[in-house]
Amino acid sequence: MRTLCLDLGNTRMKAALFENGHLLENRVLENDGLESIAGMLDEYQPERSILSSVIHHTPEINKILEERTRFHQLTHLSKLNFTVPVGKPETMGADRLALAAAVVHFFPGKNNLVVGLGSCITFNFINKFNQFLGGSISPGMEMRFNSLHDYTALLPVVKKEWDFPLVGYDTKTNILSGVVLGMAKEIEGIVREFEEKYSNFNVVLTGGDCTYFARLLKNKIFADPDLLYKGLYAISETNNQ
Repeated sequence: MRTLCLDLGNTRMKAALFENGHLLENRVLENDGLESIAGMLDEYQPERSILSSVIHHTPEINKILEERTRFHQLTHLSKLNFTVPVGKPETMGADRLALAAAVVHFFPGKNNLVVGLGSCITFNFINKFNQFLGGSISPGMEMRFNSLHDYTALLPVVKKEWDFPLVGYDTKTNILSGVVLGMAKEIEGIVREFEEKYSNFNVVLTGGDCTYFARLLKNKIFADPDLLYKGLYAISETNNQ
């Protein structure tokens, strides 16, 4: 049984293919996503598909998935392995729901904090009773780099690099130290706050840059760049039984 998992984010559209629970491949989609999705459907012939979207994507994506697979779009109405006892569960992003589903599946019985590194940094807390209580959101790396340029007269746009000093010696290295180390220390500080409040506590770092950030953090943090895909697959299985 093959399942196509799609993640339509603010800056990138991504897809992953599972076969009988095993992740075979993941890729970034080109163009507007529709042409790439059609190509993956032709190539892999998946029986099922699931879509997580935090953007206003074209309805044609849903249409082609409904026509060619057993399709499910992730929303707060989906069958989940956790509850969302907050005032407005419909405001929880689909990507955050997928992350919560993944940690409940892989780390049951724990107080789990998932730190997602994307357009934004999301801190997602799911307690040991499998309740997704929320968390916090702050600007992601690219947003921080771009804002320094957009809201000043002379600061340049800097691209991410991982080899930089603590004490920057020019504008570029000052910005790298401020943004990248600043994010690392922000993550460490929030993790420490949770550790002081909750026992049996587990942290998972995910997103494209998670392995690099894990090296900068003093806390013992498990890094899994594919966590969102795994959560989508688990939700697809639950909603197709």
